[in-house]
Amino acid sequence: MLLLVICLIGISCERESPPLPDLLINIGSHRLQMHLEGKGTPTVVIEAGITDQMENWRPLQQRIARETFIVTYNRAGYGQSEPGPLSRHCGREAEELKALLEAASVPGPYVIVGHSLGGLNAQAFAAKYPKDVAGIVLLDPPPLSFIRGEKYTSLLALANQMTAEWQAVADGGTESTNPQEKARAVFFRMIASEHREMFDESAKLVSEISSFGDTPLIVMASGKANPVFGDIAEEYQKYWIEQSRSLSHKSSKGKFILAEESTHNLYTDVPDLVVESILSVVYQAR
Repeated sequence: MLLLVICLIGISCERESPPLPDLLINIGSHRLQMHLEGKGTPTVVIEAGITDQMENWRPLQQRIARETFIVTYNRAGYGQSEPGPLSRHCGREAEELKALLEAASVPGPYVIVGHSLGGLNAQAFAAKYPKDVAGIVLLDPPPLSFIRGEKYTSLLALANQMTAEWQAVADGGTESTNPQEKARAVFFRMIASEHREMFDESAKLVSEISSFGDTPLIVMASGKANPVFGDIAEEYQKYWIEQSRSLSHKSSKGKFILAEESTHNLYTDVPDLVVESILSVVYQAR
């Protein structure tokens, strides 16, 4: 239930076909798992939400690959990726993504696509490496005034509880001799740090971004309120939508899209709309 409350958890989806071989790329401090597909420019790069893994994006990746080159990858501690240094804030993860793309010789410029918490990483990447970014697509990014602790503060206790529970799983498996339990502990250590930093360093870093200039930008919001929020569900959803609408104004070429019939999981609920939006930015960048 706590996972539903914060609305930041990706969902698993069944693979439609066997995956192509993945790569394990050394970026210095650790190795990251990535999957490349398609051809053409600009290159689309997917930043998944917290706990979500690149395998879940395979159907969308295959569709985008018909039009251009696309990269999915697993952040540190996800899938086959090795754990990375703490803390896991969006600034560090943007730097690791840049190192990964360079180490794998993936050509820019990039259309960076970020879902949920991945939207923070995408914004940090675009702000830090503007010359490498041809476009930005943000899918239901966390509301900035919420993660800064300014709005709907009653939900922060639930967020802190979630972080504590994930950290407890990580701490409990640290001394295990079971390889699977140790791997699980590593994963939970990474996501606990990502979640903790979302309300701390990541919120601060993204708050410092005043503009994306004239970089093509699409911000897509989900329209369906989460019933777990109870009496404030509709109110909170309207607030989240308006935060996303406001974010689209950070580019002179910004556009806001409301997916009225979608939950937070936009790329599985309305995949046609997501693909269309990504490709529209690709064509605009061209």
